[in-house]
Amino acid sequence: MSSSETLEPGPSHPPRRRLSREERQRQLLDVAWKLVREDGTEGLTLGRLAEQAGVTKPVVYDHFGTRPGLLAALYKKFDARQHTLMDAALQTSESTLPSKATVIASSYIHCVLQQGKEIPGVIAALASSPELEEIKREHQALFMDKCRATLSPFTDGCVIAPAGLWAMLGAAEALSHAAVTGGITANQAQDELVETIVAMVQRSAQGSPGAAGDH
Repeated sequence: MSSSETLEPGPSHPPRRRLSREERQRQLLDVAWKLVREDGTEGLTLGRLAEQAGVTKPVVYDHFGTRPGLLAALYKKFDARQHTLMDAALQTSESTLPSKATVIASSYIHCVLQQGKEIPGVIAALASSPELEEIKREHQALFMDKCRATLSPFTDGCVIAPAGLWAMLGAAEALSHAAVTGGITANQAQDELVETIVAMVQRSAQGSPGAAGDH
């Protein structure tokens, strides 16, 4: 496959500009998100993606290989956007616990809301195979490591235990899903997640059982 691809021009249209491989992949992922939004992950196949994107099946297979490969690419794109948003906000935030907790909470909730109802379906679909589940776990670990590094300066030298970080992540996923489906507002989800994060850090600083590791 060449480094650039193009659509076949129509009889009354001039040839379109050839897309680079990166541009084509972005286009395919955008169409894939649209399909998930409209029909759920069940309606997302490589063949249907090719049809909706106006390319041949070999183009789609060259980019993703398999349907699990496509799902993994969607999740990685969402995760990268989330990290970019959080990194930018952390750089300009105040060096206080409430400020850092607000950045983590608002970045997570905002990114899920921006992606819409399709991201819970993609995340759920990652459990369909051990390979996809492993990808999800790897990205969850990266997110929790970033949160630990961001929040550790406020624990008085104590370690934030993995259990606390998993509880925080579970709360983030549940609250953002509730906000997406209209169960609560985005502000309610963010405020509750901020309180959860702050409480976790404060428990760690106090060295309470199950909340902090070795000093």
